[in-house]
Amino acid sequence: MSQRQSTLIALLVAVTFFMENLDATVIATALPQMAKTFGVAAVDLNIGMSAYMLAIAAFIPISGWLADRLGSRLVFGGAIVLFTLSSLLCGLSTGLEAFVAARVLQGISGAMMVPVGRLAVMRATEKKDLVRAISLITWPGLVAPILGPPLGGFIVTHASWPWIFYLNLPLGALALIATWVLIPRRNDVSQRAFDFPGFVLVGVACMALLYGMEMLGQARGSHGPGLLVTAVGLVSAVLAWAHMRKRAEPLLNVNVVGIRTFSVSLFGGSLFRIAISTLPFLLPLMFQLGFGLSAFDSGLLVLGVFAGNLAMKPFTSPIMQRWGFRAVLMGNGVIGVLAIAACALLDERMSWGLILFILFVGGLSRSMQFTAFNTLGFADVPKPQMSDASTMFSMFFQLSMGMGVAIGALLLRGSMYLHGNDGQAQTADFQLTFVGVALIALLALLDNRRLSSESGEAVLQRKA
Repeated sequence: MSQRQSTLIALLVAVTFFMENLDATVIATALPQMAKTFGVAAVDLNIGMSAYMLAIAAFIPISGWLADRLGSRLVFGGAIVLFTLSSLLCGLSTGLEAFVAARVLQGISGAMMVPVGRLAVMRATEKKDLVRAISLITWPGLVAPILGPPLGGFIVTHASWPWIFYLNLPLGALALIATWVLIPRRNDVSQRAFDFPGFVLVGVACMALLYGMEMLGQARGSHGPGLLVTAVGLVSAVLAWAHMRKRAEPLLNVNVVGIRTFSVSLFGGSLFRIAISTLPFLLPLMFQLGFGLSAFDSGLLVLGVFAGNLAMKPFTSPIMQRWGFRAVLMGNGVIGVLAIAACALLDERMSWGLILFILFVGGLSRSMQFTAFNTLGFADVPKPQMSDASTMFSMFFQLSMGMGVAIGALLLRGSMYLHGNDGQAQTADFQLTFVGVALIALLALLDNRRLSSESGEAVLQRKA
C-alpha cells in the first residue's frame, strides 16, 4: 500500500476518533437546555454522559474479535453507520429514556470505531511510516476533551442542543464513503471461536472500574458503594486475566504484554494519561471557583493547553527521530511533571500572560508525550498480534482517560479535607491537588526507565 493511501486512512480514522471523543464531553454545557426539553433536572442528565462512557468500556473488548472475524473495513464501516444513526436518534429524542438508549448505541459504535480504526491504520502502514500515522490519529484524544464543552456552549447559544448531534450526520456519511474507498477488503479473516466468558469478565471489569471510580469521585457521604463497585472491577480483571492466560483461543491474547515497549506504553502511558486527563476538569474549576472568572474567560485560559498541543505537532516526528523514544519520554516527561507542578503556583494575582505561558508549555509536553507513548506501543508488535494489542491499548486508554476526572475529583476532595474546607473549593485546594497529579505523572516517568536507548528503533528509521 502506498504512503499516500496510508496517510489518507490515518486522516479518516482521526476524523472518526474526533467524533467519538468530542461526543463524550460536548453535551456538558448543553445539559440545562436538554433538561428543559426532557422535563427533568439537569443533574439527571449526567446519566447520558455516563451511559456513553460505560457502553464504550463494555464493548471495546469485543472489537478486536469482530475485526478479525469480519474484517476491519466491514466492522469500521458498520460502526460509522451505527454512530451516525444513533446521533440522529439522540437529536430526535424527546424523553430521557430514549436519549439514554440512543447514547448507549452511540457508545457501542464508538467502541468499535476506536480500536478497529487504529487497527486499520496499523495494517495499512509500514513500520517506517508509523510515527507519522500515529501522530495524525492521536490529536483527537488531546483536542476533543478541551474543545467539547466550549463547542457545545456555542451550538446551544446560537442554535439548539440537537445540532450537537446532527453535526455528526454529514461527517458520518463522508467517513463511510471514505472507508469503502480507502480501506482494503481483507480476506484473511480469523475463524476463532468467541470467548463469551472472557467477554463478560473483561466487560464487567472495565465498566465496574470506570463507574466505581466515578462514584468515588462524586461521593459526598459514604465511599462504601464506590469502593465496592471498584473492588468488583478489580476482581473481575484478575479473573479475566487468569482466564485468558489459560484459554486456547482467548478474547484477547494477553501475551502481547510481554513485549516491553507495549507494556511501558500500556502501564506507564496509562498513568500519564490519568494525569493529563485531570487538567481539562481541574483548570476550569480553579479559574471559576478559585479565581472568580467567568466560564468564558476560563475557557480562554484553558485554550493555552490546546495551543501548545497544536504547536508541537509539526515537531513531534523529527524530535522522536532525532533522540529516540527513551530520551524523549524521559526528558519530555520531566518537563511534563514540572508543568503540572507549576499549576500549583497559579493564583488569582498572577498575570494572564504567565498563566497562558505555563499552560502552553504544558500543552507542548502533553502532546509530545501522548504521541510518543501511542507510537511506542505498536513499534515492536508483530502483525499477527496487532489486533490484540490495539484492543487492549484502547481498553487501557479509555479507562485511564475516564478515570482521570474521577481521580482529580478525589484528590480535590482530599485536599479540601486536609484544609478543613467543607464548602466551595478554594485556590489552595486546587494547588495541593495539582501536586498530587504531578506525583502520578512522576510514577509514569519512573516506568519509562524500563526502556533501553534502542527501544522502538523499528519505527524510527534513524540515520546512523
